[in-house]
Amino acid sequence: QVQLVESGGGLVQAGGSLRLSCLASGRSTVNNMIGWFRQAPGQEREFVATIDWNGGRTKYADFVKGRFTISRDNVKNTVYLQINNLKPEDTAVYRCAASIFVWSDSSSPAMKYWGEGTLVTVSS
Repeated sequence: QVQLVESGGGLVQAGGSLRLSCLASGRSTVNNMIGWFRQAPGQEREFVATIDWNGGRTKYADFVKGRFTISRDNVKNTVYLQINNLKPEDTAVYRCAASIFVWSDSSSPAMKYWGEGTLVTVSS
């Protein structure tokens, strides 16, 4: 079993930056693809980004447009999501998830373990 705990969300003005963290515990996730997803109020959950086991491969949603960067530190069992130039439409609960696979190039990857999420609110 894998437990994922997100942190780093908060209220920020448009144009600001945040770094979200996803701390994994339990069974090792060193070999697992980790991803970030988000769900805005009244909308479906959407894919944000994924990273493979050593950070060699990443995939981003089209809307990211260079503003988001996913990275991981396997020593710290933590995956990060750096978000720059935040926009009001980025307001959402951001959740990280772990796959049982090393990598998938899909924008709808199968993820098995999910965190509860961290809320990001961007004011205009």
